[in-house]
Amino acid sequence: MKASMTKQTVTLLMAGAMTLSAGAAMAEKWDMPMAYSASNFHSATGAEFAKCVTTGTQGEIEIVTHPGGSLFKGGDIKRAIQTGQAPIGERLLSGHQNENAIFGVDSVPFLATSFDDAAKLWKAAQPTMKKVLEEQNLTLLYSVPWPPQGLYFKKAVESVADMEGIKFRSYNNATARLAELTGMLPVSIEAAEISQAFATGVAESMVSSGSTGYDRKVWESLSHFYDVNAWLPRNYVLINSDVWKGTSDAQKAVIKGCAELAEYAGTWRAVEYTQFTLNGLRDGGMTVGPAGEQLTNDLKEIGAVMSAEWLEAAGENGKAIIDAYNAMQ
Repeated sequence: MKASMTKQTVTLLMAGAMTLSAGAAMAEKWDMPMAYSASNFHSATGAEFAKCVTTGTQGEIEIVTHPGGSLFKGGDIKRAIQTGQAPIGERLLSGHQNENAIFGVDSVPFLATSFDDAAKLWKAAQPTMKKVLEEQNLTLLYSVPWPPQGLYFKKAVESVADMEGIKFRSYNNATARLAELTGMLPVSIEAAEISQAFATGVAESMVSSGSTGYDRKVWESLSHFYDVNAWLPRNYVLINSDVWKGTSDAQKAVIKGCAELAEYAGTWRAVEYTQFTLNGLRDGGMTVGPAGEQLTNDLKEIGAVMSAEWLEAAGENGKAIIDAYNAMQ
């Protein structure tokens, strides 16, 4: 994907939220839990989306974001939206792949390794994803990808054999399985706890984007980042379907418009942020670069195993998504 918008343009688009009147209604406050720090680009995009809706509905719906897992921890956000404890929120759905394999489509290793391919995969998966979410009383508003995922370590790693016994931060089924196949020890750690986990030795490695490492200043504990472009997971902004049905058509129009702007702006940020954060890791003192030939080959073999496992778990729906994706190539 080519980033053609300037930061000023994106800011103006988001700040110039629709001024449609949503009709006479009582003002509502919607608390929006988010798992990542306020400085993270996903949280910044979410805050602008919230402001867009608040402005566009003339205050009839006021969305207040709660970043950093301050309202609900990351793993609890989806359930909170489903049950109405929160009307709206953001979640990394691959963290719930154990519920339905479709949630992990964006975390199949080496399937979609660029922004262009990730966009194609999302286009192929979106109809099925929406249907699965609707069955869980959830309505998708927008989705934004993370930058490509790389491997972080506190030492040089030349092959999978070098990973044996390393404590590895996992955040979904894919990362836990990656740890198992490489001989690492998976430790479940939410995004808000990353810095402390590395500082105290609870974890020694992770697969994540340059963005997460940069936001959490992991160079204080880790030394190497290998840019392997494993996958580009997505964050999803979801609304409780009962709440969605209860909004007026005019309010829905505003929310949809703001969601489209947020998805565009968030994706643009992800593209622009990729090299910036890798430079930031390097400036922090980390060794940043591609994986060596042996490590790359080892990881591709593991990726083939995980891809086959995901296809088996996802069944016909998964096969249909991959077939549609491959047809776009």
